[in-house]
Amino acid sequence: MKLSITGLPAACVLAMALASAPATAEDLDFTLVNDTDSVLTEFYASPADVGEWEEDILGSDVLGSGESVEIVIADGRTQCEYDLRFVFDDESETVVEAEDICETGSFTITE
Repeated sequence: MKLSITGLPAACVLAMALASAPATAEDLDFTLVNDTDSVLTEFYASPADVGEWEEDILGSDVLGSGESVEIVIADGRTQCEYDLRFVFDDESETVVEAEDICETGSFTITE
């Protein structure tokens, strides 16, 4: 599954599941791995210098325990540090601040 987020700083437009537009040089892509025992129901990634969360990248999709997905953020920004918010099926949340996604190319959420 491939999820994509595109848009202006104030509003993002999501293209879900096998996005038709190819990634461009400004796009940030990484693999998100759910290494928890819970189902990930919502995932947010906002630039670290933005005070509000962007839209839920997963939309109506979920990421089960042990599953992974390629995420493409095509917001035209050149930065690599994003705050990440994870919401699980039991309504628990985890927030990771200022994660450098460019450096790793992947992010694994663990318990």
